[in-house]
Amino acid sequence: MASLSVVEPQEMEVDRKGESEESGDDETRRKSINGDMDPNQPAASDKEESPVDMDTITLDPEEEDVDLVHCRIGKIEGLEVLQKVKTLSLRQNLIKKIENLDSLTSLRELDLYDNQIRKLENINKLTELEQLDLSFNLLRKMEGLDQLTQLKKLFLLHNKINGIANLDHFTCLEMLELGSNRIRVIENLDSLTSLQSLFLGTNKINKLQNMDCLHSLTVLSIQSNRITKMEGLHNLVSLRELYLSHNGIEVIEGLENNKKLTTLDIAANRVKKIENISHLTELQEFWMNDNQIDNWSDLDELKNAKSLETVYLERNPLQKDPQYRRKIMLALPSVRQIDATFIRF
Repeated sequence: MASLSVVEPQEMEVDRKGESEESGDDETRRKSINGDMDPNQPAASDKEESPVDMDTITLDPEEEDVDLVHCRIGKIEGLEVLQKVKTLSLRQNLIKKIENLDSLTSLRELDLYDNQIRKLENINKLTELEQLDLSFNLLRKMEGLDQLTQLKKLFLLHNKINGIANLDHFTCLEMLELGSNRIRVIENLDSLTSLQSLFLGTNKINKLQNMDCLHSLTVLSIQSNRITKMEGLHNLVSLRELYLSHNGIEVIEGLENNKKLTTLDIAANRVKKIENISHLTELQEFWMNDNQIDNWSDLDELKNAKSLETVYLERNPLQKDPQYRRKIMLALPSVRQIDATFIRF
């Protein structure tokens, strides 16, 4: 990701944009570059607590921001008194069904992260909703959202969704998080003309396709999938961050029109040569660790990127060179960080 901590190499903790940062919190957010879930994060269906009734919880009718996190709520009910509520958080509860929310017409943000919900339903009356988070649940389909035309951010991370569908009305959507699902095909995105960030990490996608209409997209993350070829990116002229680590890519290509890229992550693939990126003059971060780069002359491809600050090349054949760090510094004088370590001047 764009931000890294200063740590010793043996203690390296890579913080990379395999998923969006807005869904989840510091304790539950997954941190691995593979997109694997934090082992301390309980699965959505792995609950041992007994639910409590909503009538044991005191609600303030004047409150606009209602936070009912980890209250062992088993059923959504009794919220009709919240006529002024704009933000409602019910994350980390025991909720199995979305219901009894029709009266909350002023709601702007609804957070149901980490529950036991199996179906997207009963929220079409929340027409003012701008942000919806149903990450870490048991959803299998994208449905029941037709009336949420004002939605700007939709988080469906870590469910069991097998296809991208029913997004035709989301012309205002700016962020879509579908990481850690069972998606095989990128499809049905044509109406998302306002989309700026798309997260599809840790799915089963084998081809980059059907994104030609995403002219506003600035962040694309498709890490830990089954991609073997860089293609289908020519219309993404606004793209600034591209994350493709942990796939099966062999050749760097298809980036001719992505001249605004500031971050390019192709780590943990099968690339043997750094090529076809000399035109990426705005590049600031380049992640190419865990590949098969063995020729120092390949670094010439990065010389036009005068603002390049971070380069990851560890676990390539190049790293066996005793002068590894020195040669990178000489070839790329603007670089301030090599792998996990900052350069000391």
